Amino acid sequence: MKKNIFLSLLFLFAALATQAQKFRALDKSPRDIAYFPDHFAHDRKDGEKALARVSYSRPYLQGRQAFGKLEPYGKVWRVGADESAEIKFYQDATFGGKKVKAGTYSLFAIPGEKEWTVILSSDLDYWGAYKYKEANDVLRVTAPVKPSETAIENFSIVFEKVSDTSAKMFMGWDKTIVEVPVSF
Repeated sequence: MKKNIFLSLLFLFAALATQAQKFRALDKSPRDIAYFPDHFAHDRKDGEKALARVSYSRPYLQGRQAFGKLEPYGKVWRVGADESAEIKFYQDATFGGKKVKAGTYSLFAIPGEKEWTVILSSDLDYWGAYKYKEANDVLRVTAPVKPSETAIENFSIVFEKVSDTSAKMFMGWDKTIVEVPVSF
């Protein structure tokens, strides 16, 4: 009797062990984070503090034309894919020449052929730009479009250090690069 119970339990545990937990497949547009100072989370120096962080998705180009086609000119875009991108300022900042309080904001843009309107919104934690409300804009700045010599396959954001307290935030995809100055 004890042997039968033991064998039954053994088979039950074996059956449970072979059942794999079901997880969703990887997103088609992987999440990434850009810090200022760049690579803050990876090679931080003693005493160095993050000043800004952008969390965003990086859609692939996959042979498509990004701006004017996939992302129409003149329409609000979530900057990336999936969930709206979020930018966090760890202290009060100047973004594109305009003052902004420390905090977390959704990052949107209205792409144009020659310039973009870059938007910081108080709305957080939602998917895409489908529920975007202009009334919740914290600020809007314009940024000129620069051509990239080669196509950028994944949408990308990076901060380039100008000084210990200032940077240029670059957004690039396809053959388009946009630059927004940031200072603290």
